[in-house]
Amino acid sequence: MGTSSAYGGPGGKTPLIPSWLDSDGSDEAEGASDVGGDVERSSPEDRTDTAPEGMPTPPERPPIPVEVVEGRFTVPRNNFSRFVRSGGRDRTSLGRAVSRYISTSSGGAKQAAQRMGASRGSGARLLGFLSDVSSRGIGAALRALNFEGLAGRPIDEVFLGLADYICPDGGTIDEGIARDAFIEMIADVAESGITDLDQITAEQMQTVFELFATHAIEARLCNDIGTKTITLPADAREASLVQEQLQDFIRRGVSDALAALRDGFKALTPDRVLGFVDEVYEQAFGILQSLGDMEADRA
Repeated sequence: MGTSSAYGGPGGKTPLIPSWLDSDGSDEAEGASDVGGDVERSSPEDRTDTAPEGMPTPPERPPIPVEVVEGRFTVPRNNFSRFVRSGGRDRTSLGRAVSRYISTSSGGAKQAAQRMGASRGSGARLLGFLSDVSSRGIGAALRALNFEGLAGRPIDEVFLGLADYICPDGGTIDEGIARDAFIEMIADVAESGITDLDQITAEQMQTVFELFATHAIEARLCNDIGTKTITLPADAREASLVQEQLQDFIRRGVSDALAALRDGFKALTPDRVLGFVDEVYEQAFGILQSLGDMEADRA
């Protein structure tokens, strides 16, 4: 669905939250992959947290198990495939796919937001740049990033020039999702009527970020539950309808999340941006799960 970084999808024994997603999405460990990995834990010999003299040594904490749910992707994958085969008309299957992906495959809205990985850091850099443009102007914002040469360029050229800053390309699936979402966002911005970054309004800033987050969630979902089983309809119009229906569904969740967090958006500061992005993703996934349940209940 717009991402060029498709892969075979995670297996049922993939950890709900890959270990490398504990970072802010901007400094993922080198060589990290979408399937995560074993969590490195210290051995008793490596422990340095000894008790004060005269106090009993606290018992060694048992290792935290990696949560595993056998076949947790099966039901959302099957429902997502039904939705696609219907040409985008089977909203019940779409609702079931999205709801079960969030509640079961991801372990809830908070965990689904954490799975966004690089899209968290990229979203924060995008929003931070837009906030700087709004407060100081495009010239100063570009100078701060050493991109003075982009001043005066059309908005799509400015964003394309910032692609490596917003979405550093480290070669992982996760980073590819963020980068593809950003490129698709640029195309949508050009169609939305936003043409002048130097005169960007708060509403336009929200629209730009909403477009990025929508594409990022769409790509995350499709890479997780779409690529193993889906064959797009042969009819180009039906394939387009599938994508439109999915994007509209996700964007509604993102838009409602931003509306609920409007006060936080107005009070953004540089050290608050990443936390705000995490809140948007978590709120959006919670709303999407509710919307999915509503669609499923109509059956």
